[in-house]
Amino acid sequence: MAGFPNNKEAIPKELRYMQMVQESCVLKVGFSGVGGFVLGGVFGMFMSSFEMASVDPAIYEQPMKQQLKATAKDMAKRSFSMAKNFAIVGSIFSGTECVIETYRAKNDLYNGVASGCITGAVLAAKSGPQATLIGCAGFAAFSTAIEYYMRRE
Repeated sequence: MAGFPNNKEAIPKELRYMQMVQESCVLKVGFSGVGGFVLGGVFGMFMSSFEMASVDPAIYEQPMKQQLKATAKDMAKRSFSMAKNFAIVGSIFSGTECVIETYRAKNDLYNGVASGCITGAVLAAKSGPQATLIGCAGFAAFSTAIEYYMRRE
């Protein structure tokens, strides 16, 4: 039995450590938070370049340098806000999914559905019970669609 992968002696110690690190919920949450922050920052920068609602019409009377400075400041503020939101959503979702997956000892569609529901409920909890239910249902539906798409063969 020395050559089979489910024999712990056959797997090198370093490989087992790497596997433990990759399966660590703390590491998954950290990577999701950082990845969400970066993706949210890029997305926020992109989206803020299209939104003109907060632009004061008086800015057009200022020199071009001042206009660029004000626009860049607004874009950075919106980008940072979006980055924080993406990081929070990614961290909550990946953390709950990892905990559920570890508890159930299964990697299937239902982990994502439950994680989506919990994430939506947590994010909407301050707005009351109706918003919590809607958040749960909305995130669960979105997670189901994504999980189904990613798992199709």
